[in-house]
Amino acid sequence: EIQKAAKMGDKQTATVYAKQLINIRKQKTRLLGAKGQVGAVKSKTSTMQSNVKMAEAMKSTTGVMTQMNKQMNPQEMSKVMQNFDMESAKMDMTGEMMEDTLDSALYGSDDEEESNLIMNQVLDEIGIEMTGKMSAAPNAGSSSLAGPSNARGTRAPTDADIEAQLKRLAEL
Repeated sequence: EIQKAAKMGDKQTATVYAKQLINIRKQKTRLLGAKGQVGAVKSKTSTMQSNVKMAEAMKSTTGVMTQMNKQMNPQEMSKVMQNFDMESAKMDMTGEMMEDTLDSALYGSDDEEESNLIMNQVLDEIGIEMTGKMSAAPNAGSSSLAGPSNARGTRAPTDADIEAQLKRLAEL
């Protein structure tokens, strides 16, 4: 429009159109600036809402933690944990004693003799003479290398036996 007015020689109309163009460009720049400011305000508002929600969550968490601290007694918890440790140790020792008893009942000397016979047969087949050497080796039923054995026979341990064992272990 500005070019048409200039070609027709109407300087006043061309000037008016030029001023309108300048105003439109300025308005466009202002609108873009305002849009950026609105976006920044929106972002700040969103951040503030997140902070408020975080503060509310922290407030409720603090309340729950306060209630738990009031209900929890550290001395009582320590006592419970010590009792648990003691009972767990008793259970472990009872299990070991039962395992030893079952092992001695299930894996008697008959099984050992039979396994020695089979071992000797296999060794004879492949041409190795181990009879003399094997008899000198420690016997699993009588050796101290066999691990802890139940000196009380096949009798199940009593609570007094277990507590006495616990006392001996505590002294170590």
